[in-house]
Amino acid sequence: MRSDAIKKGPKKLPHRTLLKALGLTDAEIERPLIGVVSAKNDIIPGHMHLGLISQAVKDGIRLAGGTPFEFPAIGVCDGLAMGHDGMHYSLISREHIADSVEIMANAHPFDALVFIPNCDKIVPGMLMAALRLNLPSIFVSGGPMMPGKLMDGSKTTYSNGYEFIPKLEQGLCTEEEAMDVENNTCPGCGSCAGMFTANSMNCLTEIIGMGLPGNGTIPAVNSGRIRLAKEAGMKIMEILEKDLRPRDIVTAKALENALHADMALGCSTNTALHLPAIAHEAGLTIDFEDINRISKETPHLVKLAPAGADCLVDLEEAGGLSALMKELESYGLFDTSLITCTCKTIAENIKNAKVRNPQVIRSKETAYSPDGGLAVLWGNIAPDGAVVKKGAVLPEMLVHKGPARVFNSEEECIEAMTAGKIVPGDVIVIRYEGPKGGPGMREMLAPTATLAGLGLDSSVALITDGRFSGASRGASIGHISPEAAAGGPIGLIEEGDIISIDMNNNTLNVEVDEATLAKRRENFKPILKEVPNGYLKRYRQLVTSANTGAVFMD
Repeated sequence: MRSDAIKKGPKKLPHRTLLKALGLTDAEIERPLIGVVSAKNDIIPGHMHLGLISQAVKDGIRLAGGTPFEFPAIGVCDGLAMGHDGMHYSLISREHIADSVEIMANAHPFDALVFIPNCDKIVPGMLMAALRLNLPSIFVSGGPMMPGKLMDGSKTTYSNGYEFIPKLEQGLCTEEEAMDVENNTCPGCGSCAGMFTANSMNCLTEIIGMGLPGNGTIPAVNSGRIRLAKEAGMKIMEILEKDLRPRDIVTAKALENALHADMALGCSTNTALHLPAIAHEAGLTIDFEDINRISKETPHLVKLAPAGADCLVDLEEAGGLSALMKELESYGLFDTSLITCTCKTIAENIKNAKVRNPQVIRSKETAYSPDGGLAVLWGNIAPDGAVVKKGAVLPEMLVHKGPARVFNSEEECIEAMTAGKIVPGDVIVIRYEGPKGGPGMREMLAPTATLAGLGLDSSVALITDGRFSGASRGASIGHISPEAAAGGPIGLIEEGDIISIDMNNNTLNVEVDEATLAKRRENFKPILKEVPNGYLKRYRQLVTSANTGAVFMD
């Protein structure tokens, strides 16, 4: 066993004294030592209950003959980090999480690992670590939050809170209505109830085979989540015995499956950052061309909040991801021969699955659209591509042309919005918010939610080299590459330039001739915002472009 490095033979006597200082018996030391990576903390609602999940995992490990050791991973709550300097630290935490797990798992030679994430960057960070280490591994998330319920009986999710800000400020709702949203939108533990980034990544973890069936959809408050955690703890012992490694599971075909499911589910645009980064750790490549190709051939079958009214609990009750996979398989869009962390194939896992609610999981014939929930656009603004959650765009905004309203930060844009300076037809340009420029590629939930709250999401588009929260909706185009801080042409756009967007034909252009753009480039000096010494500064020096997953340079 790998853990023999700290427990076998006379030369390991000092090591065993430390293990016995933990209260371990000889029998426990002799068993496989299993690391349990838990992101439990008291500041993220999606993580506040992970202590229960971790205990269930450890119970399962002990039941199956292993000895568990829990250690922590940090986690940033994107919602609480939103709208202030904290958002600079969200995406960059992904690399830190991967690095810290690598450190812990190699300093203490565990035989296998169980990962317990739930929200936002914690899931991809842990997946990156699992593939980098390539130790026998399994994932069990904390599960999705239940949707809230307002006084009028309607469902509500986290993004509704942002959409109420402009309504409240402009007298478009009452204090009582706003307090109803504040008190009832997030009713308890779990990752926010819609198909935001956390749930997108937890679903894709199940799709690629690193989480047990139900990992993406069983609600956090359901006892089935505790049982799933115990099963994951027991299953890791079988995975270890069979020497099944993450890179045996996360293959090129598994990642293609993930992209097909991503498009069918209408996942967060952040998946276009995280899947390429995960692939990179596996020695594989996903690029924007792959994303667009798969989007073109995959029908959009599920529309959850914020794009629709349904939530993750509705998807679970409709048959879950197993039913979705079976539906995609029937169209020849899903390879079910692949091995998963169950130590069985996808086909074996989903053999009894069926769609129980065709209104939640639609068929190809009744799909929301014949192509996927994400689209990649190219043009003279984004030579290396840009990403839009097409499934959350109103039909009238799929093609749009209007004058550029240019801002060099999110704050400048919000100020203009609240002052009533954005009018129907405009195209908002927010730049210097990319991986290097931010630094950290902040999420733009506040601007997109403000547009929706003001009723401008049907007439105003927004483009940025930053990114969007999974809670964003509307004609919001992000990840523009190359970014302004790296000299990208988004930095050349001037106030009033006409921006042309055609999502049906995957184009994004500024209607300025090449000679004029060339002249502007002669005098162009990218802005690099001053950042303090520390992680932000090091991140800026190491990070690559959004179209490559914003990974660190090799």
